[in-house]
Parts: sequence; structure tokens; C-alpha cells
Amino acid sequence: MRALDAAAVRAWAAACVHSLEALRADIDGINVYPVADSDTGSNLLHTLTGARDALEADRDAAGAGPALATLARGAVLAARGNSGVILSQVLRGIAEVAGDQAELDGTALAAALVRADVVATDAVARPVAGTMLSVLHAVATTVGTAGTGPASADAGTVAAQAAKAAAEALDETPNQLAALAVAGVVDAGGRGVVAVLDALVGVLHGTEPEPARTLRAGAAPVPPQPRAWEVMYLLEGAEEAALPALRRALSALGDSVTVAGDGAGNHAVHVHCGDIGAALEAGLAHGRPHRVRVEPLMTPVPEDTGAARDNRAVVAVVRGADLAELISAEGVPVLAVEAGAEPTAEELLGLVTETAAAHVTVLPGDVRLTGAAERVAGHAVLEDRDVVVVPCASPVQVLAALAVHDPDRRVNDDVVAMAEAAAATRRAELVVAGEESITWVGRAQAGDLVGLVDGEAVLIVPASAASAVETAALDVLERLLAVGGELVTVLTGREAPDGIGEVLAERLRADHPEVELVCYPGGQSEALLLMGVE
Repeated sequence: MRALDAAAVRAWAAACVHSLEALRADIDGINVYPVADSDTGSNLLHTLTGARDALEADRDAAGAGPALATLARGAVLAARGNSGVILSQVLRGIAEVAGDQAELDGTALAAALVRADVVATDAVARPVAGTMLSVLHAVATTVGTAGTGPASADAGTVAAQAAKAAAEALDETPNQLAALAVAGVVDAGGRGVVAVLDALVGVLHGTEPEPARTLRAGAAPVPPQPRAWEVMYLLEGAEEAALPALRRALSALGDSVTVAGDGAGNHAVHVHCGDIGAALEAGLAHGRPHRVRVEPLMTPVPEDTGAARDNRAVVAVVRGADLAELISAEGVPVLAVEAGAEPTAEELLGLVTETAAAHVTVLPGDVRLTGAAERVAGHAVLEDRDVVVVPCASPVQVLAALAVHDPDRRVNDDVVAMAEAAAATRRAELVVAGEESITWVGRAQAGDLVGLVDGEAVLIVPASAASAVETAALDVLERLLAVGGELVTVLTGREAPDGIGEVLAERLRADHPEVELVCYPGGQSEALLLMGVE
């Protein structure tokens, strides 16, 4: 079929429901992320059944565009679970491009699928690789080539290209998300996307949908136990400009946050959290919540074996993109936070849960990040994990802790070793005074260089002094080494002068040949230099 018309849209809706009815149990069985509550297949089926029923009830939808708009509105109203909300936004994005068109040719269908990727991703507070969003993005990348390939073909060819790209991306999800790799399954929501696109191919080509694809399912699921809550409601009367604030408020409560509109003033709200009332109050601040649904989140009971609970992970939370890249290159999951900002609960919960580990050690890069991590460590969503925060006051202490991390050591011994390494690392920083201030060593004027050791000001160098940064850095470094040390770590900030690392290395070779120095670009904006001595 060269184009998607209203009749094809209705047939597609029916085919989606038929396919998801057949796959529901299988998709439920591989549902392990973000919560192993075995309901993704059921949620997708419920969402598309509501969408199909809405379309069947609207006999006035004569063209493909109006039919798709009705289908999308029905999906938003019926959306259940995170996967259902995202799928409703896929349909909404397709409908936005379709507009009032009577039919969609290959070019229009390709554009619609590209738009679907954008709308679905925008609805999610924190997109995660290895989920149905990754599958959608692969589809958009494949069909979005302008002027050549699938974008110039008929609708049937575009649909086939999309389904093939989705299936290939689905197979890659375990390589992108640790929780899937540990369970030995593909992403449940992504499997639903493939089913929906297979159904579209079947309608446009007049064939049966693609046979059941590999799910890579592991052992039969263990009976679940409840923890935390999945809160969903429709929000009426919310202004578009207020939605970012709503997403931030919900992200402070938990994870899997989505706020998705239907284009007609309603928004489907979804969050996994431990405080139902707070989730509803967040909505009340911006509109009128109705059709509220609250369900307990479920997680499998852990197997009673030492190996099952001994898997562990170490994650880091730091400021500065360069430092985050350095830590990530060592295979450590890391969250990069902007200078002066605090990570949301959504971001921290995602960092921990994406590891799929039973024991997670968090290494935060400063005092504020430590406080944020400690607040989240006891969150209801993490009830099934042992989360330990190693207090760090500087990124150099994070690096010191990582240097002694040994995955072959017992978990508790490893945590103690990292904590001792961080605590034993003396820290210093060289900053530019933002305003006039009084310190223990005198008055600092705006623009002066201030050296701090373990948080206390120890020297002030006027900005007008010759080689001010080099002078101040060498002075601070000598103070750090006054009580001994074997290894100096220096992280250079965005505004650090070029070659400062070589200057420090040359001085150390002359005055302290027994001391090793390593210098990395940290990328931080709050300090010219961060230094640590072990």
C-alpha cells in the first residue's frame, strides 16, 4: 500500500490490539526496568485498547489525520504505566504531522515517525538509553533521511524500514542498560514498539504481523513483593509553560517521570515514588488532577544465595564534564551536575537503578552532592538495594576512592577501603574571589586568588601579581605536602592557564622527587585548580 488512509489507521489500531493481546504475557514476563512489576505488556494493551475504542466510537474521522488524532487522544486518556504514556505520545507525534491529511504517503509517514520520537522523548523527564525511547530514536534515524531512501518511498516501504530498525535496536537494548543484561532480556517497552510497527507493516502490506521475535527471557519470574507506588492521573487546566516546573517537582519525589499532553489541554502524569500525596499535590499546584490511579510497585524477591546479592556497583556524582568523562572511561557510571546545581531525585535514582546491582556505593564530588545522595539513599524506590554513600568533599577524594576500589574484595571491606582513602586525601583548591570578603588570612578583593586547604583559606594572592596562578598553586601545594605525601592529583578547571600542570610537575621534580603527580582536565567552573595529596 502506497499510503496510510483512515481505513488503514482503523485496521492498524485493531491489529495492534490483536498483537499485544497475544504478546501481553511474554512482554509482562521480561519487564525488569525501571521496576520489575511485570505489567508493561498489560499497560501497552490497555492503552491501545482505549485508543482503538475511541477511534471506533468516532465515526466522523474520515481522513488519516483526523483518525490518528482521535487515536492519540484515546491513547492519552487510557494510558497506563510509563510505557503506555510514552506510546500515547508516539501516536500524538504521528497525528501532529498528519494534521488534516486524508492519507499519508511514505514521506509524510517518515516525518511522522521522526516527530513521534521527539514528542515521546520530550515527555520523559530523564530519557534512558536501552529503553523504548532508544528503539524509537533508531526508527527516527532510519526513516528520517531526507530526499533519499525510505523518506522517498511509499508508506509500506517506510513502515518495513521502521520495523526492521526497531527490531535491530531492540536487540541492542541489553548492551545499553545493565538491568536488562543482568536479567538476560530485551526491553519490554521496546518490544511493544516493535509489535506496533510490525502491525503497521502487516496492514500496509496485507500480511500477517511479524512472528514472535526473540525476547531473550531468563528464568521464570519470582513472585513479587510490593514497594513504593506508581501514581498516575490526568491533569486538566495546566499551562504548557508550567510543565517544566511540574516535571521538576515530580523528579524530586521519584523516578520514571512523564508528563504527556494530548494536544487538547489534558496531560497524563506518571511517577514512581514513595509519597502519593506529594505527587498529587504537585499536580494540584498546576491544574486539576482526575482519574487518579495508584498501584503498588512490585519487585521480585531476591534469591537466597550469596551470589545473587553480592553483585555490586560503584557510581559517581561530580561537577565538570571533563571529570565525568574521565571517570566514565574507567567503566564507572557517572552523573555530571552543573556548577551550583543539585541533582534531582530522578537523576540520582536513575543512576543507581540503571546499574541493576544489589549493592551500590555512591561517590559524590562535594559536600552538597554528598547531602543530595544521602537524602536519596533511603528512598522507597531503592528499598530492595543496599545503597551506601561515601562522604567526599572534593572530586580528588572521589578519584582516591576509585583508585582503591577492588571488585574482588568483600563488599563491606571495599566500602571501608574507599571511605578510608577518601578521608585520608588532603584537599586544596584555588579559586577566584567573586566579591570582597574577610578570611582568616586577611581581606580578599574581587578577582584575587584564594587558596584553601581542607576548606580553610590559607593564602591570598592579588590578581595583579605576576604569575599569580602559578605562585598561588605552588604555595598551596607546598602546604599540602608539609605533612608528607606520595601522590598529588590536580584537576584543572575551565579557566586554568595552559601549561599549569607542567609548571607544577617541574617544581615537584626539583623539590619533591619522591612525589608523583598526575594532572587531569576537570572542567569545573567553580575552581581554577583542585588538588589532592595521598
